[in-house]
Amino acid sequence: MEEPSPGPAGRVDAEDLDAVISAVLTGSRLLVAVAARSLAAAQDQVTLPQFRMLVVLSAHGETKLVTMAELLDVNSSTAMRMADRLAAAGLIVRKVNPHNRRESLMRLTPEGRRLVDDVTARRRAEIAAIISRMTPAQAHALIDAMAAFNQAGGEAPAGQRHPLGWPEA
Repeated sequence: MEEPSPGPAGRVDAEDLDAVISAVLTGSRLLVAVAARSLAAAQDQVTLPQFRMLVVLSAHGETKLVTMAELLDVNSSTAMRMADRLAAAGLIVRKVNPHNRRESLMRLTPEGRRLVDDVTARRRAEIAAIISRMTPAQAHALIDAMAAFNQAGGEAPAGQRHPLGWPEA
């Protein structure tokens, strides 16, 4: 594939921008499909939004309910209902914050941790299978392209906490 040509002020020109957007949209469809397949085995236990809460807890550790709502960009009552369902399923533990009795803290149970780890392992395996069909040069180019894309989008590098709570895949 030919590299996009820089337009004014070092930006990609409109024609190349359209090609890049199309490639990213296609890639995002593939990644969404991988994510959906990796979660399929757990769908009898949790919904996608509930799984996202588990992932945030996995990344952040014990978290206040109000902080969780902010991280998930939902209102506190929605976060509370999700937490109630996850606690009832034995995937999280909720308790009163000993430093502020008006706050609720939550953390993963060992079963919740296992669920996050299993789904993440399935996702990693499927992504590894896809990448193994690429040449080494393509794989290195993908690293560079994804790093630039993630940086431009404000996403933390792999291994750091992610604002939306999705772990390294």
